[in-house]
Amino acid sequence: MEEEIPTYLSSFLLNVENRPVPWDGAVRDGSLTEEHLAKIRACDRLKNTKTSDQTAARRQLVEADLDGYRLLFVGGPGNKSVLEMAASRQNDKVLKYILVLLNKLLEDVPALAKTLFKSADPYQHLLPLLAHSTHREDQMPLLAALPLAKLMASTKDETPSTVEKALPTLLSYLSSLVKDSDAQLQDLGVQEISTLLYGKVARQQFWDQRSETVAPLVDILRAAAGIPDGDSASSLWSGNASTLRTGTEGVLSGGVGLQLLYHVLLVMWQLSFEAETIGDDLNDEYDIVSLYTWLLRVSPKEKTTRLLVSTMYNLLSTNQSTLLPTAVLARLPLILQNLTARQITDPDLQEDLTNLRELLEEYTKTKTTFDEYVAEVNSGHLRWSPPHRNTVFWAENAHKIFDFENGEVLRKLADIMKKPWENDKAVLAIACNDVGCLVREVPERRYQLEKLGLKTRVMELMGDKDENVRWESLRALGGWLKYSFDTK
Repeated sequence: MEEEIPTYLSSFLLNVENRPVPWDGAVRDGSLTEEHLAKIRACDRLKNTKTSDQTAARRQLVEADLDGYRLLFVGGPGNKSVLEMAASRQNDKVLKYILVLLNKLLEDVPALAKTLFKSADPYQHLLPLLAHSTHREDQMPLLAALPLAKLMASTKDETPSTVEKALPTLLSYLSSLVKDSDAQLQDLGVQEISTLLYGKVARQQFWDQRSETVAPLVDILRAAAGIPDGDSASSLWSGNASTLRTGTEGVLSGGVGLQLLYHVLLVMWQLSFEAETIGDDLNDEYDIVSLYTWLLRVSPKEKTTRLLVSTMYNLLSTNQSTLLPTAVLARLPLILQNLTARQITDPDLQEDLTNLRELLEEYTKTKTTFDEYVAEVNSGHLRWSPPHRNTVFWAENAHKIFDFENGEVLRKLADIMKKPWENDKAVLAIACNDVGCLVREVPERRYQLEKLGLKTRVMELMGDKDENVRWESLRALGGWLKYSFDTK
């Protein structure tokens, strides 16, 4: 996957490259050797070559002496690398220049990356530079991260030295960029992460570090969806998320740039190829199906819609029993129907859209209202969907709810009611409504609800600050009192 190089990054690297370095003095103080300097100057002389010829000239130069350049950058037995020597002398000018040169050569000379792996540990003197300083202005960690990412991505390396140490460390650093307040650094961090997700092992490591890797990406998507800071995805279930609109050119109303949104969606799409093993957890932890359904509704560009649809298909097709019910509750079929009515020019999007619609249609054909209600409770989130206020539904299904899988629905309902739902009090109001309906329809089995603590919880909610919760809890408790008096 080709990386898009932002203009500001090109300028940043060019500025480092053009800063004067006192090379002769660096040789004298032991920051590098004469042999190192000869190879560096051989590359420098090519700067005077026409731009169109520089890449070919660099490739020819380095390929003619691959082992020499391997020793320059990573060293070997009895040969210290320039990175090791300059770091020992704390010569930051030399270090920064060498990192820019290494980044450029890894891009221009594909054979160099594989040659560097002839060393036992090609990362030995690069990884420490990621922790060079905690100061945000320090350029060294970023300059080290760029060639590190290229080295891993170009070789698609999955050796223990990469998977067990280098990749986790680099993912941690890049994720810190994603959390930065600078949108350009955020976008750069996301793009570099994307280059690293080249295979199953790398994607699994990315997922294993999800509290620092996936979480900030989801935060960006929530901001783009208009979910308030600190809120859960409850806004999505209740339909209160804001509409995605462009503010200044290329920037959404949530402050998320269109390019950043696209790159985040790209990373999540790459991750979705592991949906069979992580799909359920991805949804449980980040409510991803509801979030993506909302983003589909307001997606500003066809290229973002394509990634949203493809990711959803990867998730739903491999986790049908658990995620299809959630998708139906989130009203994904209606969103897809509206999408189909648009003039879509991308053939890949058309194909994925068709496949996703067919998958959902096949599922909904065989599902009853009772199935939909059970799926909603199992999702862990309630909304005012039709069954809750439908007296016919409760008359026909209350007994089934008590009996279904030995009371599993009741236990799930009790779990939902234990939570405070500070950002979505409607959930508690709906739960109280359902408890009241169960008592009204099957009063002889209300002891089962009491065993689960539902009566006690309903009584507690009579003092809730939310007026609707107080009202629904009062109505539910009224059923208990009615039948208590009737049996005396």
